[in-house]
Amino acid sequence: MKTILANDGLSQAGIELLEKSGFKVLTTKVAQEQLTKFINENKISALLVRSATQVDKIVIDECPDLELIGRGGVGMDNIDVAHAKSKGIHVINTPAASSASVAELVFAHLFSGVRFLHDANRNMPLDGDSKFKQLKKSYGNGLELRGKTLGIIGFGRIGQATAKLALGLGMKVIFNDHHINEAEINVSFFDGQSLTFPIKGRAMDELLSQSDFITVHVPAQNGYVLGKKEFGMMKKGAGVVNASRGGVLDEVALIEALDSGQLSFAGLDVYESEPKPEIRVLMQPKISLTPHIGAATIEAQGRIGLELGQQIIELIG
Repeated sequence: MKTILANDGLSQAGIELLEKSGFKVLTTKVAQEQLTKFINENKISALLVRSATQVDKIVIDECPDLELIGRGGVGMDNIDVAHAKSKGIHVINTPAASSASVAELVFAHLFSGVRFLHDANRNMPLDGDSKFKQLKKSYGNGLELRGKTLGIIGFGRIGQATAKLALGLGMKVIFNDHHINEAEINVSFFDGQSLTFPIKGRAMDELLSQSDFITVHVPAQNGYVLGKKEFGMMKKGAGVVNASRGGVLDEVALIEALDSGQLSFAGLDVYESEPKPEIRVLMQPKISLTPHIGAATIEAQGRIGLELGQQIIELIG
């Protein structure tokens, strides 16, 4: 019987699928400094992680019996993929399972930004009983998303899932992607009907200048995708959401753009200095904040568990 360590957790559906196929699944949370010892002592064949656990060259070299490393999510920047593959270890992820959940979180931040919900929820408990009228006036200049233009940077699975929500809401969608020039987005409705929308890619400067709101969906980068120059090219009062990776957006330049009024709000689920975001970011009243929970829905975790389980069965079962 092969043993799997799901160090950052695994859905019950995934556990049951693997156990029915003859695997033993451990969900013990092992500290990073104890990880190699635990893997070797328990003869772990497969290590499953999300974003918390780092599977670097040291872990890979010191655990010769590992056959597979799995990431419950899209990006694999916490895994030394090339080194693992050079050792003959299978490396898998779940690129499709969490797209819808991340896209919905993007819109949670967009709705929060245009209606000041993040700031209202900070101030209402403090001053709602004594300054109700003043707060009502402060938050009385909201915007509708319908009819606005959403610019999507990175048009992979999550970018396209975000586009579907935008189109369903009545927004215009434009995108920029190094690998895709045009796409057909199919929007399905509850009654089985669907509509298909052809969308063409745009140059980055065109996207920046034409979008009312911009959301970023790219892998980890060597440099910033959005910085001072790019913020200056955006419409005055635009909003920005980053639910992809910390470090693709220059947070210092973002705060400057928010303070100056060039941008009206930002929504952040990921941070440059994660897991310890900068205090200036956390205290900026124009930023809607979540702690890297894009894929953290019950539905997405269920799909992730099943997708990981099916791949493990096929590869080392």
